[in-house]
Amino acid sequence: MRVSRSFAFVDLCGFTRFTDAHGDEEAVAILTQFRASVREVASEYGVRVAKWLGDGAMFVSTEPEQLVACVVELEHRAELAGGALPIRGGMSGGDVILFEGDDYIGGAVNLAARLCDQAEPHEVLASADLARLKPDWAEARPVGTRSVPGFVQPVEVFRVSLPVTAELRL
Repeated sequence: MRVSRSFAFVDLCGFTRFTDAHGDEEAVAILTQFRASVREVASEYGVRVAKWLGDGAMFVSTEPEQLVACVVELEHRAELAGGALPIRGGMSGGDVILFEGDDYIGGAVNLAARLCDQAEPHEVLASADLARLKPDWAEARPVGTRSVPGFVQPVEVFRVSLPVTAELRL
């Protein structure tokens, strides 16, 4: 069954190195804090955490505006909290196959994951379609057309963030 959904992936930058340097117990504490924050922000925006990916998470939403706002706010809160590890994210949307009732197959999922892989710490990258749906309190700046692994055609990519002078909707 083909459905229209929006996807985001976020992860903790440097988690493997942190675990190696500080040990499993401290890594679990960081991961516990990260997951609590993800659950809180996702719940506020009505966005579903589709799955946990070790030190990351996959989000899915039928409301792309809510997904964009959720991920931008999550990254901003993490930055304000000054945690041990920054997060990064990637977002995309489009028609995908709903596979076996609880999984998604398609370019939008893959693009969101690859954009997360390409993002720097404290950076959220988005496809053009989702960048245009940013909330009023966020900004989307073009970062150019990028070659994305697994995609034949280059992709127009935007950095979505909270402007330095802006306040969250909180």
